[in-house]
Amino acid sequence: MKQASHIAVLDDEVDITLLLANYLQSHGFRVTQVHDGRSLMSLMSSDPADLVLLDLGLPGEDGFSIARRLRESFRCGLVIVTGRGDAVDKVVGLEVGADDYVTKPFDLRELVARVKAVLRRIAPEVPAPAAATSAGSPDRLRFAGWQLDTAARSLRNPQGEEVALTGGEFDLLQAFARHPGRVLSRDFLLEQTRGREAAPFDRTIDVQVGRLRRKIEADAEDPQLIKSVRGAGYILVPPVSNG
Repeated sequence: MKQASHIAVLDDEVDITLLLANYLQSHGFRVTQVHDGRSLMSLMSSDPADLVLLDLGLPGEDGFSIARRLRESFRCGLVIVTGRGDAVDKVVGLEVGADDYVTKPFDLRELVARVKAVLRRIAPEVPAPAAATSAGSPDRLRFAGWQLDTAARSLRNPQGEEVALTGGEFDLLQAFARHPGRVLSRDFLLEQTRGREAAPFDRTIDVQVGRLRRKIEADAEDPQLIKSVRGAGYILVPPVSNG
């Protein structure tokens, strides 16, 4: 029997966490309510959540700071749920590692759909049995010494060390690796990383590409792997092979 995904809801307003907890539980999720950053970090150490719903307007430690700490120490989905709808806040939220950004007031059904979408993106895929071939494993994509394992949803650098990616960053790199040498538009990349939940917010892709470059480029200011094509999008330059 499949285990229910564990969702942590962090908001300083008890009524909101209770509302979200009840609704998410009615959709089959296991939910823990927390009301400050310290409680969240303690929970993640003792009973890690698969995904965190994080409010930004918290007393004490700022929500962006909590998001950064989450990304530094844990691997989980992260959806910011906040009343701060300014485009700058959305950009900052994505830059600190959020997989999605939802503004209040929100529709509970839409929120659950977004939660499910993020969980699908970050869940490891179960590969179908296949005979080994000389062409290598189709689940492992190699480029410029890097290895992207699409089944394990992991990335290793040329030294063999694992590099942590958010769900959105992984989906973005996978899109590039499956279409090497092709210019990919922002709309295409947005669809690949956000699916049907995608909104026409081009800056989202620019932010994620910037974050990805900082993790895989020798110099993110002078990228050699993922290059910009003015007015068209982005392209992964090196060839990709299976293996």
